[in-house]
Amino acid sequence: MTEPLHPNVKRVVEAGAALGLAIVPRRFPEGTKTAADAAAAIGVEVGQIVKSLIFAVDGEVVLAYVSGANKLDEKKLAAAAGGAKCARVDADAVREATGFPIGGVPPFGHTKELQVFIDPDLLQYEEVWAAAGTWTDVFGIAPQQLVEASGGLLVELAAR
Repeated sequence: MTEPLHPNVKRVVEAGAALGLAIVPRRFPEGTKTAADAAAAIGVEVGQIVKSLIFAVDGEVVLAYVSGANKLDEKKLAAAAGGAKCARVDADAVREATGFPIGGVPPFGHTKELQVFIDPDLLQYEEVWAAAGTWTDVFGIAPQQLVEASGGLLVELAAR
């Protein structure tokens, strides 16, 4: 017998289905809060982990999906979003914009429509892993499906 899906995970699965995707979440009770934790739990390279980073660019909340192997260059994100200043947002702003907690923000199923920017380094993998609504649930997805489902713009985001 499998335990029921967390309501957040159910929302991600349903949002994926609405986009034509069959989302198969995997739960890791020890948690997948960091890219390194997630990669170790799943058994994949850290670069295959999709870090969901939420920032405000000139006050507008935006999302950046960055390879777990990379560090976000905030100036590149600001420029991609057509703004000047990029700033971190707090946990309440993340939850208000996405409907999910920090560490569990998935690529779709958000409460608000947000601009999404995607690190092209994710495209080098056959499969990447994203949060499925909680700190303990993730799912695998082909990078091109991630781009299409999230409506994200591929743009160089990594600090080099």
